[in-house]
Amino acid sequence: MAELTALESLIEMGFPRGRAEKALALTGNQGIEAAMDWLMEHEDEPDVDEPLPTPLGHALGREPTVSEQSGPEGTGSTAGEGKPVLSEEERQEQTKRMLELVAQKQREREEREEREALERERQRRKQGQELSAARQRLQEDEMRRAAEERRREKAEELAARQRVREKIERDKAERAKKYGGNVGSRPSPPTEPGPVPSSPSQEPPSKREYDQCRIQVRLPDGTSLTQTFRAREQLAAVRLYVELHRGEEPGGDQDPVQLLSGFPRRAFSEADMERPLQELGLVPSAVLIVAKKCPS
Repeated sequence: MAELTALESLIEMGFPRGRAEKALALTGNQGIEAAMDWLMEHEDEPDVDEPLPTPLGHALGREPTVSEQSGPEGTGSTAGEGKPVLSEEERQEQTKRMLELVAQKQREREEREEREALERERQRRKQGQELSAARQRLQEDEMRRAAEERRREKAEELAARQRVREKIERDKAERAKKYGGNVGSRPSPPTEPGPVPSSPSQEPPSKREYDQCRIQVRLPDGTSLTQTFRAREQLAAVRLYVELHRGEEPGGDQDPVQLLSGFPRRAFSEADMERPLQELGLVPSAVLIVAKKCPS
């Protein structure tokens, strides 16, 4: 049984002549199967029917024949020369085989595309799972960092409160150690009676000695504290009393205080803290003002 040429077989299967010639040329004229593979892979491309820039004969690796140079008019006159004519039954049989080959190629292509689609879907799901896992890890890290930050802040707050309590206890102990001998009342020395003045108006009245003094302390929030101290106690005892009774400020350490006198206006220094109240002119009573002390 005579065989059709590759170009004729492709035309018999319904492919346009120009597209079939292009497929054969671009596959190096390696046969109908290679040309069919090329046609099926490039059937959706917009330029599949554009002619080749070079003559067909050169693309096939040979010189153009007289029939190819003469164009469509001369093709019909020389196509059948030197080749037996196929009967109708033979032509149908050859076409049937070609169609079966096309169907097989189409099935192979569909199976390949299905496998590729499944692989793409698998990769997409895998990437989605990896992205979800990475997002979850990031959220867990953020939650862990936030919990650690809260624990650290709570520990710092507790440590600050503990420092305040320790400072108060130290101040209490220092006060007990420093002023413990002055807390009790000291017997006043006996006074010898002086000569009786001849007239009350001739001698100035004697200056009264005060053993205690009453101190009123005005706090920055408008409240006040009132306490009685020994006249010989140091001003540091008043400051310690204020620090112990002014109340804790929420959220941090207590700031040191600065004591001021109301009138005349005076800011007491650290050296004044060691001086007795009597020497500072705060006996028998005085009003002091509390201001926050700027840390040096």
